Amino acid sequence: MDILISGASVAGPALAYWLNRNGHRTTIVERAPALREGGHSVDFRGHAHLGVLRKMGILEEVERNSTRMGAMSYVNSEGRPIARMPADLFAGDIEIQRGDLAKILYNLTKDRTEYVFGDSIASLTQDANGVAVTFERTPTRRFDLVIGADGVHSKVRSLAFGPEERFVTGLGLNCAVFTTRNHLGLEYTGHLYMTPRRLAGLYTTRHNTEAKAMFYFPAVAYDRHDTGQQKKIIAEQYAGGGWILDRLIEDLWEADDLYFDAVCQVRMDSWSNGRVALLGDAAWCASPLSGMGTGLAMVGAYVLAGELGRGVDGAFERYEAAMRDYVRGCQKSGEGVAQWMVPSSKFVAWLLRVNYKLIPYAPWKGLIAKGVRKTAEAITLQDY
Repeated sequence: MDILISGASVAGPALAYWLNRNGHRTTIVERAPALREGGHSVDFRGHAHLGVLRKMGILEEVERNSTRMGAMSYVNSEGRPIARMPADLFAGDIEIQRGDLAKILYNLTKDRTEYVFGDSIASLTQDANGVAVTFERTPTRRFDLVIGADGVHSKVRSLAFGPEERFVTGLGLNCAVFTTRNHLGLEYTGHLYMTPRRLAGLYTTRHNTEAKAMFYFPAVAYDRHDTGQQKKIIAEQYAGGGWILDRLIEDLWEADDLYFDAVCQVRMDSWSNGRVALLGDAAWCASPLSGMGTGLAMVGAYVLAGELGRGVDGAFERYEAAMRDYVRGCQKSGEGVAQWMVPSSKFVAWLLRVNYKLIPYAPWKGLIAKGVRKTAEAITLQDY
C-alpha cells in the first residue's frame, strides 16, 4: 500500500520503519522545514519499550546517545541541595534527547521513506479506494491509508475526527523547555527549584556541554504560534524568583528551540475513522508527567504496523484492542502528578520538601519507580 504519515518526530518515523519492512511505500509530511531539535529528554523503561528498540536494531545506538542522567536534586534559593531524587524516577532505563532520537529514526528510514518537509495536510477526502489528500504547498495525491502521528495538536485528527477541544483535556499546567548553558557545571545530573505555583529546573545534556532549562507553572492563555509571547509569559512568571532564574531568563530571549505547551492528555473513543488512523500523542497523549509518551509511541507504531501486516481489514480495530488498556494505564500514571510537582501554596511546598528529604530513607522509596515500571510493562507484545 501507499501510506501517508503526518509527523516526523518519533511515532511517524517509527511506524514508517515497520511499514517499510512489510513492503509498503511510506511518505512522511512534516510542517517544520527540518527535523525539530528541541524538547525534553525522553526515556524508555521495561521490557516492552526496550524490546521494540531491540527489534528495530537501534537499542545500542540509543544507549550510545543516552544522557546518562544520574540522581536529581531539589535545591533552595541559594542553590544548596535539600533533597536527592533517584535517577530511575526521572530517566528510566535509558534517557535520550528527543531530538537525538528523531535523528536516529530519520536515518533509519530516509532511504525507503519519502520525507516532505515544510508542508502539511490541508484536506482529506475518503472513498472506497483510498484517500485524496490536498496539501498546503504540494499537489494533491492519493494514498491507501493516512496515519496522523502529528502530536497533541494533530491536523489529521481535526480533519478526520473533529476540533481539538473535543479530545484534549488540560491538566492545569503549562510547560516550557529550551537549550541553554550548563551554568552550574553539573555532571550528568540536574537541579530542581520549587516554589509555590512554580517549578524550574536545569539538567545536563550532550555529555554536560549544554543543558536544558525547564519550567512548569499554572496554565495561562497563550498563542501556540507566537514564540515571542511565550517567552514573555515565562519571563513574567519567573523573573526575580531566586536561584539562577534571572540568568535562565536572559538565555531564554536568545533561545531558538523553545518548546511551550499546555500539559494535557488526549482521550478518544476511537483512533480510526475509515482509512484514517491516529498514533502516539495525536491519539492518546498521556502528558509529559506520565514519563510514558515516547515509549507508548514506539510500542504503538510496532503494534499498528504489525496488525496492518496481518491484513488491512480489521487492522485498526485489532490495533486499538491491543493498545487501549495499556494506553489508559499510562494515562493514569500522569494524572494527579501536577500537585506533586507544582505546589499550590507555601504550606504544600514545605510539605513536599519534607517528603522529598525523607524519600531516600523511607522503606517504600522504591515503590514509586517500581509502580512506573509495572505500568510501562503492562502489555504483551506479539511477535508479528
